[in-house]
Amino acid sequence: EIYQRYGMFEKTKMAIESVEGLERFTQGHKEFGIMMTDNGGVRCMEWVPDVKAVYLKGEFSNCWELRKFEARNFGKWELYIPPCYDGSCPIQHLSELKLVIETHDNQRLERISPWAKYVVQRGDDATFKWLFWNTPRNQIQKYTQRPSKPDRLRIYEAHIGIASDRYEVSSYRHFTRQVLPRIRDLGYNTLLLMALVEHPYYPSFGYQVTNYFAASSRYGTTAELKELIDTAHAMGIYVIMDIMHGESSKNILDGLNMFDGTEGGFFKQGKEGTNQEHNTRVFDYSKWETVRFLLSQLRFYLDEFQIDGFRFCGVTEMVYRDMETGRRMTDEYEQYFGTHMNLEAISYLMLMNDMLHKFYPEVTTIAEEMSGLPCITRLVSEGGLGFDYKMAMDIPEKWMKLISNTRDEDWCMEYIQNFLTNQRPGEKRIAYVENHEQNEASLMTLSRNLIGNSPMSETEQLTISLDRGLSLYKMIRLLTHAFTGQGYMNFIGNEFGHPDWVELPSPANNDSYKFARRQLYLADNDQLRYKYLKRYDTAINKLEQNFAWLKSNQSVVTRKHEDDKVFVFERAGLIFVFNFHPTKSYKNYKIPVQNGGSYNIVLDSDEKFFGGKNRNQQQTNFNTQNGYYENCNNSTMVDMPSRSAFVMSQCNNMPREEYQHIITSYHGEFWH
Repeated sequence: EIYQRYGMFEKTKMAIESVEGLERFTQGHKEFGIMMTDNGGVRCMEWVPDVKAVYLKGEFSNCWELRKFEARNFGKWELYIPPCYDGSCPIQHLSELKLVIETHDNQRLERISPWAKYVVQRGDDATFKWLFWNTPRNQIQKYTQRPSKPDRLRIYEAHIGIASDRYEVSSYRHFTRQVLPRIRDLGYNTLLLMALVEHPYYPSFGYQVTNYFAASSRYGTTAELKELIDTAHAMGIYVIMDIMHGESSKNILDGLNMFDGTEGGFFKQGKEGTNQEHNTRVFDYSKWETVRFLLSQLRFYLDEFQIDGFRFCGVTEMVYRDMETGRRMTDEYEQYFGTHMNLEAISYLMLMNDMLHKFYPEVTTIAEEMSGLPCITRLVSEGGLGFDYKMAMDIPEKWMKLISNTRDEDWCMEYIQNFLTNQRPGEKRIAYVENHEQNEASLMTLSRNLIGNSPMSETEQLTISLDRGLSLYKMIRLLTHAFTGQGYMNFIGNEFGHPDWVELPSPANNDSYKFARRQLYLADNDQLRYKYLKRYDTAINKLEQNFAWLKSNQSVVTRKHEDDKVFVFERAGLIFVFNFHPTKSYKNYKIPVQNGGSYNIVLDSDEKFFGGKNRNQQQTNFNTQNGYYENCNNSTMVDMPSRSAFVMSQCNNMPREEYQHIITSYHGEFWH
């Protein structure tokens, strides 16, 4: 079946190359929709098969006069409008347009072009209006050089609309000025933007797309988004965005659905053409123009906005014909092969990854796939789907289950190791503790589970419950960051344990913005304990930046003791020591060490700077002893305060001043 998948991909690619060429085929946005010509005129092209006629009308013509397209081959229609007498464009910037589709039964349907670059919602009308975006030539933006593709990703996942503390939909400009510097200072090298492609229902997190070539206007203009991305690049931040190529909104007036009056078009017909659970339309990847449309969208954002990569949402629903939800990784390979697999979708994903990595060597693609599909991050040339990474979607669920259902003294170290390493050999994963899904209103966020309504003011006494919550929050984030995966992701605000979930305004909450915002200022208030978690998150990122554990080989567990609740592993030359026991601290605890030498603590969750109790000596040298101990040739004695974690680095292989720079890099002015 792998040969069959590869054969289908190869056949599709060869057909495209022989007829149009992959380069031209994947840049449909330069041929379809409305294009300015060199002489100031406008050329329009649309694919609307099997209709009687196609027209364009808008504010540019008297009384919205209809301009008729000429029929071309393969269901294409073309219209040319010459420039004005003074050589200017006949369609003014931001003037409203509409396509009119005349069917064979003489119906006239008003639609938005699938290739529309800018749409807006006006007043109380939720239906999008198509506005002609035509940036004057003297205002075309010059871009900063893109940062190189990171060899490991520290991702800050963000939603533009919730990025301020105000009761409103936030803007591209606010994010550029207020949030980007914060992301840089936190030590993240990659920004993942959600809900960027235009979608009519704001609470959907951007999953039901209507206008694939229009960046969401509810946050601002196209130019302001370009400025955001360019500013991020100037800060050295790599920018990726969410993409939905499995499903589309069922909206008719402003979406792709029933575009020509039929349920076909870009979609499958009949039962397979609708995802009943999500109430969306399903793309037909066997259609030439569907493949052109979707691949062109990717190149449009890469070229026009200078996006660096994509996270593909809903890959699981794409690759299975039955669209069953709740699939989980299994060793029963019958789940991944057979007639229930959508070979057209799999072939499309292979073609997409092959094309992107051919034309954009610096691009990154991430799959959101939960079933454990084999070969998803293998190269296309090896029969894989060709993604660079996949999301480790089961890790946050397992952490929440453990915290909610198991007493601290009963935590199983073996269980923790297993769910953190539940991956196929050679599979590159993005690990995370919480993303936007764990912060939705119907779920208990990790921070609320651990911190709850505890007093976060420094003037109030630290309760036993809050002490536990802060300690475990730090330990869980460090272990997830360092133990597994080749990338790490954090959702906006979780770096400091944001107190609220995310609930976008909807009729269900009387259109409230109370929880549709992130109170980032909480972490900047020196009188609140949120600052400790923010500092610790920054310290982890800075340490990874120096030691690069995310690109090193898989961690080696050197000690795992169920009764002591001790978990020790090594990665990238560092020793990570965790004592999960809620009450027991250990003095002179013997741990195995792979490489002998002298070690120092470079990160300690129990440090006062991070809200701890300062039970470790920061400047202590831990010298190893020769002698075989638990599969290692060396060992050392350390103190392990209860419910804490620390990281040790071998300091005798680097100059003292360089080592001192590393261990003080996250302290700044607080280091004494």
